[in-house]
Formats: sequence, structure tokens, C-alpha cells
Amino acid sequence: MTAAEVRARLADAAILLDFDGSLAPIVERPEAARPLREAPDVLRGLRPRVRRLAIVTGRPAAFVEALLPGIEVVGLYGTEGAPDVDQAVREEVAGLAGGEPGATLEDKGTAVAVHVRGAADPEAAAAGLRGPLARIAAAAGLRLLEGKRVLELAAPGSDKGVVVRRLAEGAEAVAFAGDDLADLAAFDELGRQAGSGLAVCRIAVGGPETPEEVLVAADLVVDGPEGLLDLLASW
Repeated sequence: MTAAEVRARLADAAILLDFDGSLAPIVERPEAARPLREAPDVLRGLRPRVRRLAIVTGRPAAFVEALLPGIEVVGLYGTEGAPDVDQAVREEVAGLAGGEPGATLEDKGTAVAVHVRGAADPEAAAAGLRGPLARIAAAAGLRLLEGKRVLELAAPGSDKGVVVRRLAEGAEAVAFAGDDLADLAAFDELGRQAGSGLAVCRIAVGGPETPEEVLVAADLVVDGPEGLLDLLASW
């Protein structure tokens, strides 16, 4: 499928976008992430011309809504409102993060993430944390999600594919843009939707850390958040 097919049905299209790494460059500290300066204007210009425009993110919705007011946001992979991660689990994860120099903890309520970007060797830090975090997740009935320099314990049902299926309902075309492993679930869902005749476009936002699996699964690769905004502005 191609972006041109989605553009041809734009008035009946759902345009769904990841946030970190797609609209906002990856930064050292998650709380410092900001969308590109042009993003609000591009999104506001696109919103009235499509059936639906939404951001699908692992962030709490309120964080993104404060930066991009007026744009629909589905946060925490669609699990906002689910019970918070148990306090004992959060403490156990915090203990692991505290034992890994340079690792930091992000508590999202229904999810808890360990960022290793600040570690001297992020890949080694992630490798050391992966097994213990997987065991904690399994014991607590949680999912272990991996992304760019981050490992996250999240509620069951944390899946961008499920969110995309819901947001795409009634649309004649769907485009989804993302840059990380969690976005593969959305790509997979669009692959299934394409089989039913829906026009779809899976957009990989390329960059130095974009996993090869994401690039291979995409219908179109753009050059970073700047490339994504250029594409959206052309629609």
C-alpha cells in the first residue's frame, strides 16, 4: 500500500501517529521530550481534512495533550483507567533500576518503565535487566515491552494494534506512523486490515535507533520526525 492511496481517501482516513521518535525527537530524559516546533501547526492544518487524527502513545495522555492541545491522544497503549501497577511490583522494579548505574525509573501508574539511555553501555544494561524484569512481569501478570533504550512493565492489553483497530473503525483508509518495536503491533493490525480492502500505509520514522524490524515492515520510510511532518504537510 502507498501514501498516495491514503491521500486519495483523505476525508475518510484515520491518521494515527506515535509520539516519541515520530513527532518528537528522542531525548536523554523522557520528561524533556517535545514535538518539533512545526508539529502543532501541521496537525491543526490536517485535522479538519481527515476523518480522524489521533496520537497513540505509551505516554500518559495528559503529557502529550499539554504539548499538542486539541489533538486526540490515546495514552498508555490504550490502558488508561486500568488498575495501577501494584506498589510491591513498583518497589521491586525501582530496586532493579537503582542497582544499574545510569538507569532511571518512570512510573506511569498502569505501567512502570526503566530507561537505560543514561547507562554507560545501554545495551549491556538492558541485557542485565531483561531477565529479572521478565520474571517480575510474569509473576505479576504484566507484559514486558521493549523499546529504544527502555524496558517497560505494562498492563495486559497494552497493544497499539488493539488501539488502531478501534480508532480505524468506519474509516476507508488508515495511516500509522511509528519508529519503535511497540509500533509493530499497529503495523500488523494494518496488514490485516489491508486484506479486507482498506487502504493502509505503514510509515516507519527512520533514525539511528529505529529497529530494522520496523523499517522492513513499513510501506514507507521517512527521514526522522522532520520527514514525517513534511509528509503530513503535503497531505
